[in-house]
Amino acid sequence: MKRFAALLVLLLAPVLAVAQSSTVAPDDLELKVTVEEGAAAPYQGEMVLIEIHGIYRRHITREKLEQPDLEGFNWMQLGSDHWYESQLNGRTVKNFRRRMALFSDRAGTLTIGPFTHHLTLTDEHDNWFDHAVSSGPVTIRVAPAPEVPGWWFPVRRLEISDEWSNPPDRLAEGQGVLRVIRVTAIGVAPEMLPPMPELTSPSALIFPHPEKRLVELSPHGPVAVAFWRWTIRPTNGTSAIIEPVSFDYFDTTTRQSHRVAISAQRVAMDETGLPPARSGPPVAATLSALPSAAVAAVAFLIVLALMLRGRELLDPARIPALDPLRRGLRRAAREGDPAALRRNAAALLRRDGGAGRAALLSGLDSALFRPAAPPPDLRAFARRFLAARPAADRATLKPGGAIGG
Repeated sequence: MKRFAALLVLLLAPVLAVAQSSTVAPDDLELKVTVEEGAAAPYQGEMVLIEIHGIYRRHITREKLEQPDLEGFNWMQLGSDHWYESQLNGRTVKNFRRRMALFSDRAGTLTIGPFTHHLTLTDEHDNWFDHAVSSGPVTIRVAPAPEVPGWWFPVRRLEISDEWSNPPDRLAEGQGVLRVIRVTAIGVAPEMLPPMPELTSPSALIFPHPEKRLVELSPHGPVAVAFWRWTIRPTNGTSAIIEPVSFDYFDTTTRQSHRVAISAQRVAMDETGLPPARSGPPVAATLSALPSAAVAAVAFLIVLALMLRGRELLDPARIPALDPLRRGLRRAAREGDPAALRRNAAALLRRDGGAGRAALLSGLDSALFRPAAPPPDLRAFARRFLAARPAADRATLKPGGAIGG
């Protein structure tokens, strides 16, 4: 009997030794899930960052993390798993970290189920055995998303850029320009970005291009990028106003709503490259084409003007019928050419002055360049502008050549 007991002990000794060496102490393996706390309960759709952290005091040969279903959440893993060593209570331990972004798809109390890390460990005899460690469940209270008139867009940080392929107000004749608005948002998935807006203009052809959406991963959350692109060309050959673009977003850091507003943009031909205003034939040719009676009348006016002006050389601009700027202004109004009309009006204002003319020109600019303004009546503007008294008309010539009122 004693021999049998001794033989049994010898046979079971290796098994007992393996079982003893394969025992895992409660503090050898630890896995926990931490939720990044915010100042308030997150809204539905708002990003929630979590970190899965394992601390292991045993040698690990293989591992695989099994995550729960995460019911009630859309999720995104933020990069690769990170393994590193650290010192804890004077002992070297292995650390495992994984960061994830969760986006709740409903309000209420939601539970993040246990994560399970399946490990293959070794004992002191270099024997492999499997072991699993799990985290505890974590609950999150999610508030309903506030009612907003447009797109619900909670974001941690937002950057907007508005770029043009070439200066939009210096286009060559018949040329278009490519506009690209880039939206960069931290803390959202690409599908959460607002839809591409529709650009509108009363006097431009706008061709939208398919938008592009990308995502980059960072420890602070996903960085979603959208590119909105349009090709724009004025339809009237001179200029057009592109209506402003705006959308709302919610800053999850400050817990406040804001509006992005991209102001209206003028797209126009480069007026420096346009041909000069046509001023008609020279004065001599105009006189030679007149009937003899008209020539005599004009000659009389010239002589009279010379006498009254102290025999000064006659400036053709002093005779309205011969003034090239006035003629160019009237011609531009008849032909419906707002660029030539404004060019001649501005030249007249610089030469002759006049507060009334300055106000009329300012009104023309508002009608041409203000968003949603109706097209101006060019003929009516020309009549009012020419009828307005310039500064020179209000001055009188005094003896000695001094100008006074």
